[in-house]
Amino acid sequence: MDRDWIATARTLSEALPYLQRYTGAVVVVKFGGNAMGDDEAMAEFARDIVLMKQVGMNPVVVHGGGPMINDMLAKLGIKSDWVRGKRVTDKATVEVVEMILSGLVNKRIVQAINDQGGRAVGISGKDDDLMVCEADDPELGFVGRPVEMNVQVIRDLYAAGIIPVIAPVATGMNDNETFNVNGDTAAGAIAGALQADRLLLLTDVAGVKNKAGEVITQMSPDEVAALIEDGTISGGMIPKVETALKAVKEGVRGVVILDGRVPNACLLELFTEHGAGSMIRSTTPRVAPRRR
Repeated sequence: MDRDWIATARTLSEALPYLQRYTGAVVVVKFGGNAMGDDEAMAEFARDIVLMKQVGMNPVVVHGGGPMINDMLAKLGIKSDWVRGKRVTDKATVEVVEMILSGLVNKRIVQAINDQGGRAVGISGKDDDLMVCEADDPELGFVGRPVEMNVQVIRDLYAAGIIPVIAPVATGMNDNETFNVNGDTAAGAIAGALQADRLLLLTDVAGVKNKAGEVITQMSPDEVAALIEDGTISGGMIPKVETALKAVKEGVRGVVILDGRVPNACLLELFTEHGAGSMIRSTTPRVAPRRR
């Protein structure tokens, strides 16, 4: 008998308690980074999402799309103003953002999931008033901060066996307002409103590292705050861990910052003892994987 087949069977057997643990669980996955521009990586991600649905989980995909937005703005000759290193999203820019996120990027992910045998439907934060925003900073224009979440449409979709794929474009408190929302922020707000079991933030780094450069596999909110204060967590990782902290405070059982460049990163995190990133949770789990 081929050793590879034996190893595969053993891996499936060892995954049993995790499969039982996550049956019926809502898992929000923020998809972005380099994998979005690579057909093979997109197909692999889609296969993982379909597998999660197949074994009884309820995956919800939230995506970004910054590089594609930049490409289209350049093609259209729309120049951006910047304030404190952040792009000002004026009316012309937000129209391009919506076109790329809700159109091109969203439907590419939907198509990839359907190609792997799943049933995916793409929506944005505008659909059924899922995500209502106010301006996060008036100087930045139409960059939104979620202030009202209406997630029943997501529950309706996954209850019907459909995988929701959500573009981080939102409506405003006034008629005909459109806001661009940071993908991590949108994923955190959606996970919090759903009281999700897990929020997986796929990034282009291995996770949160300590001063020695080693990935920290588990942290409490207090430990995260201390690492920000002493400068261990810095730069682009700060908004990610802040999103994680807010989601945990809103009732998400655990947030994992993990490397989306690792093959099958979501499956490694959910279905193996090893895991694949940095978990932030307020308590140790009360409920261990069920054994029947």
